[in-house]
Amino acid sequence: MTKDRPLILIGLLSFFLLFIQNCVIYSDDNSTPILQYEIINSFPHDPKAFTQGLVWENDFLYEGTGLYGRSSLRKLDLETGEILQQYNLPDDFFGEGITIFEDRIYQVTWKEKIGFIYDLNTFQLLGTFSYPHEGWGITHNGEYLIISDGTPILHFLEPSTLEEAKQVQVYENQIPINRINELEYIQGKIYANIWQTDRIAIIEPESGKITAWLDLSGILDPTDVNQKIDVLNGIGYDSENDRLFVTGKLWPKIFQIKMVKTTI
Repeated sequence: MTKDRPLILIGLLSFFLLFIQNCVIYSDDNSTPILQYEIINSFPHDPKAFTQGLVWENDFLYEGTGLYGRSSLRKLDLETGEILQQYNLPDDFFGEGITIFEDRIYQVTWKEKIGFIYDLNTFQLLGTFSYPHEGWGITHNGEYLIISDGTPILHFLEPSTLEEAKQVQVYENQIPINRINELEYIQGKIYANIWQTDRIAIIEPESGKITAWLDLSGILDPTDVNQKIDVLNGIGYDSENDRLFVTGKLWPKIFQIKMVKTTI
């Protein structure tokens, strides 16, 4: 038993180091800029919506929601928060992120490894596609659909075949960054919620390098916080008017924000 003790200790140490490495959310590298925010406006949001994806298209917000038995695809009026159109997923699917490519909406699901394709105007289900990993977020850069799976890996899919073309690992200071969640492609960068944090990573798509962080700490007023509130999740962008929207799971508001550089 005594002879085996060093091997046991080495094994435990190796497991601990691997566990710590896989749990990295963001590094302590101070060279990456941290941007702050200014709230420009706020809009009502369904506090029962477990937001997993947010997209702006043709003057409307589109939202993907999650939880088993409550997952949906929605079209929203920004000013009132009214649900104008809704498609409910089957109860055994946990809805995740959404994106709009051409005239179709793509929605991924969490552990089911199945994505749904809808007609943009009617929400008619046109088909499905599969992938060999979890689905967390999805966006596109005009060439590829881009899917996150909760790890540092981004999966780039050919829209015509829905086959994976390449992978890119997200990192900061050479350290892979985990828990990549909801995605939005904005002005040549991928914006990504980091699950269970108040930060959004701004990522260079080709290399996976995080070029900046957007810190949204304190964006919810204390009067809006209750036990049902969940994490920050949901990034939408109105490219025509350069408006950035953010929200969270079960949040009562959607915020229009402006990024502000930190001054020292």
